[in-house]
Amino acid sequence: MCDTLVALGNSTEDGSVIFGKNSDRPRSEVQLITHNPRMQYNKGEDLQCTYITIPQVSETYEILLSQPWWMWGAEMGVNEYNVVIGNEAIHTHEPLSDNGLLGMDLLRLGLERAKTAKGALEVITKLLEKYGQGGGCAYNDTSWMYHNSFLITDPREGYVLETAGDWWVAEKIVDVRSISNNVSIQGKGDLRRKGIIQHAINQGYCKNEDSFDFSYSFAGVKQSKKPSLYTRGGKTTILLNENKGNITPQLMMSFLREHEAGICMHGGFESTGSQISHLTKNDQCSVHWFTGTSLPCLSSYKPYCFPINDQIVLSADPYKDINSDWFWKKYSTFLRNYEEAFYQSKKSNFLNSIRSMERNILERVKAIQVNECLEDEITFKNQIRALNLKAWNQIKELIKH
Repeated sequence: MCDTLVALGNSTEDGSVIFGKNSDRPRSEVQLITHNPRMQYNKGEDLQCTYITIPQVSETYEILLSQPWWMWGAEMGVNEYNVVIGNEAIHTHEPLSDNGLLGMDLLRLGLERAKTAKGALEVITKLLEKYGQGGGCAYNDTSWMYHNSFLITDPREGYVLETAGDWWVAEKIVDVRSISNNVSIQGKGDLRRKGIIQHAINQGYCKNEDSFDFSYSFAGVKQSKKPSLYTRGGKTTILLNENKGNITPQLMMSFLREHEAGICMHGGFESTGSQISHLTKNDQCSVHWFTGTSLPCLSSYKPYCFPINDQIVLSADPYKDINSDWFWKKYSTFLRNYEEAFYQSKKSNFLNSIRSMERNILERVKAIQVNECLEDEITFKNQIRALNLKAWNQIKELIKH
């Protein structure tokens, strides 16, 4: 359960690329903002992913992730080259496997090993074909398994990649696009694994090449010509299309806080983390916004920039146990303890406070993107780092009262 959105430069207010994702996971699953620096490795080293080991490459790039605490992979993230990826659970006719790379592992591998969106697409598809995808997708729950779709973008272009087992099809994004938990690529796509159409014919998914349609052949999904206001995928499509040419990071935040169709999800499954990446034409001016807490409607976004020194992050290693000192955990406890009050008088005051703090940070970031970034990159990055600490300190102080 997730929603991932993007608006390319021809659809945003300032000509940038704006990415957004809510990660919908089990309500109690902690999701951390984590970081790994650029790393060098010796020839022959291996990499332990969540369930399997694969050969390591000679160099991996600096990454910033929103990562469920127990796995090696991540739900979404960005690297130092401003490649951004979000994934979705989807279900197809292809059998599930109890072993392989998680979709979240593939996402992280794409970020660690690619300098462009197209490069990340190639990294993920090659690893998918070689090692397959599989394994339990929840902590200590081997029964929850799924295939994956991915939205991959950089400051210049974007792709949707949808998989069925170790088969895949990709579509180049034209202007705006969203993915949810359904197979969405129609026809043959723009790129595909060699042999996929013959495989579909052999499996009885379609009769011949002319009748091949990835979403229908592999998942039995007939695409509606008119998106529905009441489905998450339909609602995100409508929001993006209705706001073409006016999309900003702040507007993307409002999309991810939408409740009518449940984009901001509450309940047993919940939006446990949220990310927005503002990929500017000048790569050095890009800013990435993460909540680092559950429920974006009751959270604030904090700004990040590369390199990630002196900003609030944890190491991107899997953790063996949940730490009660993690802010995600503290904030979640705060929300549960005050849940009844939120739906009475205190909710309004609380929301006004966090929205005011967030709006002030947004306005300051926008100002320095326009001014300091173009004049002095070092000053710009130092100011973003200071605003990152300010945003975190403000929300920490707020929940003390």
